[in-house]
Amino acid sequence: MNAQEIISSLISINSIKIDIKNPYKWASGWNSPIYCDNRISLSYPEIRNKITQKLVYEIKSNFDNIDTIAGVATAGIPQGALIAKELDLPFIYVRSSAKKHGLQNLIEGDLSPNSKVLIIEDLISTGGSSLKTIDAIKNRNCEIIGLLCVFNYNFKISEKLFDSNKIRVLSLCTYDDLITVAKKRKLINSEEIQNLEDWRKAPDKWSP
Repeated sequence: MNAQEIISSLISINSIKIDIKNPYKWASGWNSPIYCDNRISLSYPEIRNKITQKLVYEIKSNFDNIDTIAGVATAGIPQGALIAKELDLPFIYVRSSAKKHGLQNLIEGDLSPNSKVLIIEDLISTGGSSLKTIDAIKNRNCEIIGLLCVFNYNFKISEKLFDSNKIRVLSLCTYDDLITVAKKRKLINSEEIQNLEDWRKAPDKWSP
C-alpha cells in the first residue's frame, strides 16, 4: 500500500475530511479545512492491518536496534501497540499530562534507562504533542531513534521543531499526497486547491 492508496482508504471511511466552507477548529485555535482522525481506521480491520504492516515495513527498512515502541496518547496508542506486537517489542505510552491521582504517571509501562525508543504518532500537525513525548522519554535518560506517523501535514513549524531537536521523522503519507489524491478524484476544484495551498502556508492566519 503506497501513500496515495493509504490516503484513498482514509478518505473512503471519512477518516480524512475536507470542508473549506465550514472549517474545523483545532485545539491550537487554528481553523482547518481538513480534519484527519486515523482512529476511525481501527474500526476497519483490512485498512487497519494494511496500515500496521506498512508501518512495520518502514520500521524494518529504516531503524535498527529498537528497544521499545512508544505511542503518543491517545491516537498513537493503538497503532503503537499493534506494531509492538508485530515486532515482539516492549510497548509504553506517554500521556499528554501526568495523572492527577495514583502514581501520577506521565509514562505508562516499564521504560528502562538508556533504552532506544521509536515513537509512533497517528498524525503530525504543529508537532507539539510529539515534543512533549520526546521530552518525557529523554528525561528518563533514553534515546529517541526516530518518530513514525501515519499522516503528516508537513508544516514548517513542525519541521523546524524536529530539526532543532535532531529527531528523524518518517511519514506514511503527507498533505501533498492528500492534495494529489483529491485532485485525481475531483474532490476539490481549482479555487479550493488554492484555498488549501494558502492554508498550508499560513494556517494560523487562514480563514475560509
